[in-house]
Order: sequence, then C-alpha cells, then structure tokens
Amino acid sequence: MKELLVNLGENSYNIEIEKGLIKDVPKRIRKVFNGEKIFIITDKNVDKYYGDIVLNSLKEDGFIVEKYAINPGEESKSFNTLPEVYEKLLDFKLTRKDLIITLGGGVVGDLGGFVASTFLRGVSFIQIPTSLLSQVDSSVGGKVGVDLPRGKNLVGSFYQPKRVLIDPNVLNTLDEKFYKDGMGEVIKYGCIRDKDLFNLLNSLNTREEVMEHIEDIIYTCCNIKRIIVERDEKDLGERMILNFGHTLGHAIEKYYGFSEFTHGEGVAIGMYLITKLSENKGLVKKEFSEDIKNILVRYGLPFEVELADKDAIIETISLDKKNMGSRLKVIIMKEIGNAEIYDTTVDFFR
Repeated sequence: MKELLVNLGENSYNIEIEKGLIKDVPKRIRKVFNGEKIFIITDKNVDKYYGDIVLNSLKEDGFIVEKYAINPGEESKSFNTLPEVYEKLLDFKLTRKDLIITLGGGVVGDLGGFVASTFLRGVSFIQIPTSLLSQVDSSVGGKVGVDLPRGKNLVGSFYQPKRVLIDPNVLNTLDEKFYKDGMGEVIKYGCIRDKDLFNLLNSLNTREEVMEHIEDIIYTCCNIKRIIVERDEKDLGERMILNFGHTLGHAIEKYYGFSEFTHGEGVAIGMYLITKLSENKGLVKKEFSEDIKNILVRYGLPFEVELADKDAIIETISLDKKNMGSRLKVIIMKEIGNAEIYDTTVDFFR
C-alpha cells in the first residue's frame, strides 16, 4: 500500500492507494469513524459495479447503510440534483455524527462533497474515487461544489474529506473515453511539476502499459497536489498552478453544453491552446505546444476545437474563479515540469 498524509492541521487526512482496497472498506473507515450510520452517494454507472460491494461489506461489519445513485454525467452536478439528495438524507435521518461516502468519479465527489459540507452545516465524508481523473486529482484537496448554467464550479466550498481511499483496480471497468479523460489530468501534472512523469508517459504505448505503472502514477499526481494544497489550501496563490489548461477547458466544456467534451478532454484542449497563445505572445519557447500536442495525440486526446463564437468563450472566462478584480491569473508552462502564474486580463484571449 502507498499512503500520503495531507497535512492541514485539524483538517489533515490520509490518502490510501492499494489494489483491491474496494473490498476492504470497513476496516479503513473505522480508522477515522466510530459512528453507526453511513450514506453512500454514487452514480448509476458506478453503482452497477461497486455499489453493492461497498454497501454489503459495510452492513456485514455492523454499519447502518443507505445508498443513493444519481444520474451519471456533468449535468447532475447542479442545484437541480441537490434537493433530491438532501431529501434522501432526511429520510435516512442522517445526523452530524454520521458519515457520507462519495463513491464515484469527479461529479459524484464534487457534488457529494458539497452535500456533506452543507447538510446540517457539515457532515464528515470520505472519498472513494472510481475514475482515473478523480483518483489523480479531484478527490484530493477539498474543493467541492456544483455548476451554474453560466460556468463550472461557480458555487462551492473548501471542505476536506476525512480520508481518501483509492483502489486502482476499479479502473479496469472504466470506459475507454473516461480512461482518456483521466489521462488529460495526469499529463497536466507532468506539465506543471514533474518532467520525469511527462517523460514516463511519453514512453508508454498502451493502456496496459500505463496500468503496469498506475500506482506510482496516482501516487505521483496526488503527492504533487498534496504539496501544493498544504502551501495554499484556499487557492489564492500557488494552488492556481493546478488549473493549467482549465480556464479555457472549462469555457469549452460550457460552450458545448457539458456534453461534447469530458473535463479531461477540455483540459487537454486548454493546455494546448494556452501554450500556443503563450508562444504567440513570446512568453514561452516555441516547441512546447508541439510537445503537448504530441503527448495528447499519443493518448487519444483532442488538442484543437472549432469555436464559432469567441465572445461567448471570453464571457465565460471573465467569470472564472481565477479572476481577481480586473485581473485574470493565467497558468503558463515556462518549461515542461514548471508552470507559473501569469497576471493578465481577459484580453489575453482576444
């Protein structure tokens, strides 16, 4: 087993990474929870594979457990889903002494974490991420929230889990589209902070080869995020580095109604386009966008997209959380493994 401590004082927690962990959840939960009642939030796709495995193991260990599966997809990460989840929690008579488990990908983790942070003004929760994207990124760091029609993650909070339990074996049931989706975030970590990871990814040729290294890859990404989050928990400085490719990526996702591109695909396009823009403005060396393009193609990820309404993209960017007053913090890659925050305005994208 690989283990990391995210050291945030009283909000500290451990990340456990181990193949087969999904079948051993109760013992790991008892390390941080001594109550009786647990509510599992999942989605209908994940539920088919792992919902009953987790539910039944918890019941067999003596917990009182209820499970609720939302519809899969980004469309569920909205205010429209919240009332139905809150109603289920009320029916279950969940109290502040009880526990919520988010069992799923980024949507389930973000939505379920937001539910945990707001129901009864805060209920403890544990993340069990089941997608590559959530295992390497979204389950760590305490960012929870929902989307608005005008943009992603515009309503949310910082609410740290009590533990993150990662089983790389669950990725074997992951659809190819969502495997590629997660690789978008993995590549991001190589770009921003780890040239060795970037080079490793460039040396692997198949999903099977990636899976041979998957525990180390997940550990590396989580450790990079751990270091950054410990220094900047509330995303006011260095943590913005983690959003390389996201400013444009989120805008593209929204432009296409959150249905054309997954989050990782949006980030992939955003990483390439922001680097191309940075090159054109003389901020970075010319070859970097080609390096990013090549690795995206290697993993079957898009790097360009037709944008008929550029003004709509710029309007979405203007609402981005990295806006500070009239200034916009853009993340640029000065070299592979070294990203920086660049202070500019939305005119950067015109």
